[in-house]
Amino acid sequence: MCGRFAITLPSDAMAHLFEAQPANDLPPVPNFNVCPTNQVHSIVSADAGRRMTSMRWGFLPHWYKSPTDGPLLINARSETLAEKPAFRDACRTRRCLIPVSGFYEWTKDPDGKRLPWYIQTEASVIAFAGVWQQWDKGEMPLITCAIVTMASNGPISEIHHRMPLCIAPRDWPLWLGEEGKGAARLMKDPQGDVFSFHRVDPRVNSNRAEGPELIDPLDL
Repeated sequence: MCGRFAITLPSDAMAHLFEAQPANDLPPVPNFNVCPTNQVHSIVSADAGRRMTSMRWGFLPHWYKSPTDGPLLINARSETLAEKPAFRDACRTRRCLIPVSGFYEWTKDPDGKRLPWYIQTEASVIAFAGVWQQWDKGEMPLITCAIVTMASNGPISEIHHRMPLCIAPRDWPLWLGEEGKGAARLMKDPQGDVFSFHRVDPRVNSNRAEGPELIDPLDL
């Protein structure tokens, strides 16, 4: 799964990298502790080209009468994405990319204490696969999203059995629907990202923690 991440690249740099027109309401960066229900950067494809816009992390199905009417859907499993009622329409027509610098995952020590890890690649940005939905039951429409996850592979599986589905730059157009159909193969044959990871300070266990030191290697 993915329950927290960091984004350190400036918005204009991300817009340039994804060749997207940035919106005016993008969340501030850097943010070293992005949490569910926070606004996140998201890349979508439109008739006039790609846009980088702000979305609430936590997908709200159209039948929710309020944002707390059901579980907070921050992740969507790639294996069932096209079948689940909450996600199947978005899987076909509302896919997005969510840029991050790295993400957090947790293990437990023998006493049950949560031990946080920061996971990253050599790239300046990782593009998570996402799906999005406009929810119209409130006073104002909410654009919401979820991160698509897959079974972990490689060394990262020692930390957690799930991981975000990452989309390689060459496949961005396919995931965004710019190259027609075929995005399903990206969920069956994902790119082989080479992740590195290190322990970080347990302070990040709090969703109120902030600051660049959150991603620094913990001196063990």
